[in-house]
This record gives sequence, structure tokens and C-alpha cells, in this order.
Amino acid sequence: MRKIVVTVGAQVVIALSCAVVQAAALPVTKDVQTKTAPANDTLPKAKVNGSTETRKSVFDDPLSGVVVNRTITVLGKDFYQGFTTQWRQKDVDSQYTITIFERPSARFGSEIWVQFRQKRMFHIFLPPARAATKKISAMAVDIVYQNIADSEVERMLVKSPDLGPEEM
Repeated sequence: MRKIVVTVGAQVVIALSCAVVQAAALPVTKDVQTKTAPANDTLPKAKVNGSTETRKSVFDDPLSGVVVNRTITVLGKDFYQGFTTQWRQKDVDSQYTITIFERPSARFGSEIWVQFRQKRMFHIFLPPARAATKKISAMAVDIVYQNIADSEVERMLVKSPDLGPEEM
């Protein structure tokens, strides 16, 4: 095992497998040009079809853009299908992961809510008749997208050491 120990000053000590060699250090001045290293959190540019594209950050969520289906009934599945169809057109970059929950009720239809980062962005009771589900899901996309945008702005602007992220 080689070990090199350099002391700044009058001596340079080099230890090579139990033998110690001492040499006098000569002052050396050298013009060193520093290069700015690329940021550690971004990947290098890749050539795809002749053009260079910047890849996403290494620290990005690999599952971003997922819409999780936690619905149970046919009414909930209809809402999910209508919602995701519209959502894919709205969230083109697939940057938000959301979950659609359903709690069915025989008396009131189905309770539907959409969560983003464990916060409810949309909450509604769907009527038992399935005719209005498509309109409601299209309306829900706009409301959820606006609420997520507001939530992200709030999360970036409000920094309080007393509150955790889920307590805002």
C-alpha cells in the first residue's frame, strides 16, 4: 500500500511501504486555470436524433407523472378515466404525481377526492347517475391543476422552521 503525505512548508515526506524518504520542497508556482465543473445534480447532455437535450436532474422523482387509481366502483372508474384523459393533456411534462380516491355510498353516490403530496386538491360527491361524471371530471382537472400550482408556489415561498411541510 502506498501512502503519500505532503506537508506544506520546508519538507515533503513520502512513505512507501515502511520506508520513509524525505526531500526538500522547492517552492513551485504554477498558473492553474480552473474549470467550472458541471452541477452534480444534473446529468450531461445526450444526443438524441442529432440534437442535444438536457436530461432531468438526478434527484428528480423517478415516478413523477403517475396518476394512482384508488377507485372502487364503476362510477369511480368512469371518473378516473375521464380525469386522466384530460389530465394528460393538461400536465404534458408529467411532473405531478396524484392519487384519486373513492369512498362509495349507497345513499349519496360516491365521494371522490384527489390528493397531491398528502393534501386534498379536489373533493366532491358524485351523484349515482353516471351521466354527469365526464363533465365533472373535466372540471376537476382544471381545479386540481390550479390548486397544485398554488400549493407549489406556497411551498416555495413559505419557509418556516416551526412548521413541517405537511403542517402549512
